[in-house]
Order: sequence, then C-alpha cells, then structure tokens
Amino acid sequence: MAAEADSITCGRILLKISGEALGGGNQGIEPKTVLGFVDEIAAIYRMGCQLAIVCGGGNIFRGIHADAAIDRTVGDAMGMLATMINGLALKEFFTKRSIPAEVMAAWPIEGVIRPFSAADARQYLDNNTILILVGGTGLPYFSTDTAAAMRALQIQADLLVKATRVDGVYDKDPLKHPDAVKFDQLDYNTVLKKRLNVMDAPAIALCRDNNLPVQVVNMLKPGNLPAVLSGQQVGTLVSDGGLHNA
Repeated sequence: MAAEADSITCGRILLKISGEALGGGNQGIEPKTVLGFVDEIAAIYRMGCQLAIVCGGGNIFRGIHADAAIDRTVGDAMGMLATMINGLALKEFFTKRSIPAEVMAAWPIEGVIRPFSAADARQYLDNNTILILVGGTGLPYFSTDTAAAMRALQIQADLLVKATRVDGVYDKDPLKHPDAVKFDQLDYNTVLKKRLNVMDAPAIALCRDNNLPVQVVNMLKPGNLPAVLSGQQVGTLVSDGGLHNA
C-alpha cells in the first residue's frame, strides 16, 4: 500500500464528493462545511497533486428520489443541474483561498460553465488548475459515481478517491451495526459480488475493467486526504489485489 500510494503522491487524482457532504447533512450549501473540505483539498493540492473533483447534487435534488409525478429522465436532468450549482459554489470557495479552479460540464452553460473536453481537462490539470466536473455523465439513469469513474478514466487519473461519512468499506452499515467489519483492501469482484456499499455497480465495473484503483476515505476527518497520498493506511483500497480485514 505504501509504495503504491507514494507513487501517486504527485500524480493525478479524481475526488468524488457527495452533494450531501457539501450541505453538511442539510439541504443547500453549508459554507463552513465546504470551506473545511476546500482546506483539506488544498493540502493535497500543495503536495503537488493534480486534482479533479466530481460532486453530487443530493443536497439540492436527487433524480432517483423524485416524486412519481416527475419522469425519471426529467428528475435526473434536475439532479445534474444541481451538481452544476454545487460546482460553481466550490469554484468560488477555492477562489477565496487563492487556488485556481475551473468548472466543466457535460451540459455547458454559455458564459457560466464551459463544456467538458478530456483534452482540455488534462491541459487544465497540467497547468495546476483544480478542475470541477459537473453535470454527471449528461445522460439519465447514470449516477455521479459512474460519472466520477468515467471522468477519472478520461483525464487519465492515477487514483479515484471516494469521500464518505465513514472510515472505509464495511461488510454492513457501521452506523447501524456496531459489529460491522472494516476492510483495508478489497478487489473489484468482491465488491460487486457482495454488493458492498462503495460505489454503484457500473462505476466499480468501469474501474475494474480499466484497472483504476479506488480509495474510500472519511473526508470529515481532517488530515485523511494527505495521509492517503503519503502512503498511510487510511480507509479502504479497492483494486485488483486481495481482500483484507482491518
């Protein structure tokens, strides 16, 4: 693990953040919470990492939870628009910390958000600009987890970091079951077979088929992101390696 993480220290990372995290567990955007995340991200940015971020929109609207009166495709479109609101807010908070950031979307908004292009995205990253990728995949029925896996591959990321509320992947929900067992490492097929709550199945399959490692960490704990990229055992690593319990 240490050698693998050390090789990524100055590499290219895609960070997946949920919309719920940006809301601090509430509806809307919680500035204090977001600034805390921005400071954590700034720490690894200053380590020399090239950073892209995919954010969800659940703090504003989740298409999959839309009322039955709203067609799923319309609900998903609304959810993708919610991620754009979050992306613009993130950019503003990075700007307040004097960190260059840009927003790109599957659905561009002229004069506000530029269209996503893999080549342009890689160029931004090479120029040490934090890239915030919004609008999901641009298609209904795909989650922002799947968008994160897709964008990570398109920007040629070395690692996908999934930020969660718990400190890794467990055999069952640790917030409900005190006897839940945490895994330090998992392989993709075990995650899919056991239906472990890491990312949705299409996202994990994309990572497996392209050998993209996924690190699951609790971003609410300060210092976790720098620790991961310094080679410390933090959270759970999902890769083509074996299965290990904590």
